[in-house]
Amino acid sequence: MSTTRPTAAPSSGQPPTVHLGTGSLTAVVVGSMVGAGVFSLPGQFAANTGVVGALIAWTIAGAGMLMLAFTFQALANRKPHLDAGVYSYAKTGFGDLLGFFSAFGYWASACVGNVTYWVLIMSTLGAWIPALGDGDTVIAMLGATAGLWVTFLLVRRGVREAAAVNRIVTVAKLVPIVVFIVISLTVLDPEVFAANLLGGVDAGPLFDQVRGTMLVTVFAFLGVEGASVYSRHARRRADVGRATVLGFLSVLAVFASVTIVSYGVLPADEIAALHEPSMAGVLEAAVGEWGAVLVSIALIVAVLGAYLAWTLMAAEVVFTAARDGDFPRVFATMSPRDVPTVALLGSTIFAQLVLVVAYFSEDVFGFALDLTSALALVPLLFAAGYLLKIAIRRDGYGPDAAARRSRTRELVIGAVATGYVIFLLLGAGLELLLISLIVQAPATLLYFLARRENGRPLIASRWDVLVLAVAFMGAVVAVVGLSAGWLAI
Repeated sequence: MSTTRPTAAPSSGQPPTVHLGTGSLTAVVVGSMVGAGVFSLPGQFAANTGVVGALIAWTIAGAGMLMLAFTFQALANRKPHLDAGVYSYAKTGFGDLLGFFSAFGYWASACVGNVTYWVLIMSTLGAWIPALGDGDTVIAMLGATAGLWVTFLLVRRGVREAAAVNRIVTVAKLVPIVVFIVISLTVLDPEVFAANLLGGVDAGPLFDQVRGTMLVTVFAFLGVEGASVYSRHARRRADVGRATVLGFLSVLAVFASVTIVSYGVLPADEIAALHEPSMAGVLEAAVGEWGAVLVSIALIVAVLGAYLAWTLMAAEVVFTAARDGDFPRVFATMSPRDVPTVALLGSTIFAQLVLVVAYFSEDVFGFALDLTSALALVPLLFAAGYLLKIAIRRDGYGPDAAARRSRTRELVIGAVATGYVIFLLLGAGLELLLISLIVQAPATLLYFLARRENGRPLIASRWDVLVLAVAFMGAVVAVVGLSAGWLAI
């Protein structure tokens, strides 16, 4: 199920493509979603709601993200020739320029987000090595830098090797989480659980409780598109859809279980007051100090796994965009081991620069965490919108009854997924969307360089003029807003 094998080298002289099975692709999905966030879920939920509110929040978020998982499954089957989903769906459905924006936004999101993983690792180790502090010391930055480049060397060795390590790490980080769930169930106190049904002492109306947890649930699921991003390596395109749905359902079960069982160990107010990662405090209350040590070790392993998965995906998106002529062609350089080396190097350098900025400016770094989420949501919107578009236009659907049923089903999935992502973007706030354009607008220089290299007109249509105008006007508004103080970061 998780086999990997190289294909024969094509006649063009390009290196053979390493093919990944359902198991390896599922590990990419799970590895990208299960990072540091799961270890903070007990405290984040307890601070906002109780058992009832948590169940409602996970149901809403699970249903919405399931529609996104079904979106990627449907597109993988409906458009099997498109690689690196979040990029190619935007490009095919809405033009080269929006495809570029999707690719660059996803790449930037992954690179900035990867830095937070290393800072968290250094911060966690700081509990035993004081010189690392909270991940904000010179020693911590040097340690994080070493981690960045060791991972670069690992992935550079080959996709098969990196995928194998990712499978091992994914299993290694899930075992302690399952142990936490099982132990919490064995010590669950029915009276404590019942007292936590409606939240802590200061819990407000149920609607406000659920709303307070929605962003937590949504950002925990970023990475559901992992198998789609890596579709070029799928043994069969059907494996992409299977891996997406299987990975999502597995992670949903884990996340919801971690949240709910915690309510049976400690009162909600005590869980909310725990030092992060709050899962460590809950397990320590259940079994003693060794529980906190186990969770800390699991957190480091989980973060390393998530970092590896996101490094693979970031490089893959840029490589595919360069291969299609929407990034400068140097990013399409491929090693004999089927690794996009320049795209991988560019991702590592990008992350290194963000790491240095984070060390010198803690406020900007904290803001970058929110910006990561805003940048990642836009490519998901294009993917959902593309499924909705082809279903409306009957693109690829036959005239028979089975085809009509498939179209109706995918029309509903596309509409719900698109509406859900729009809801999330609005929830993230207009401020973040505007400020994200400060990153996106200048990046169009890469797009214009690629167009010039390939002999294409810099502006392909009036639609591109409108998109560029909106992007640059939004960036200007954001800069003015930041300067005047009415837009804050």
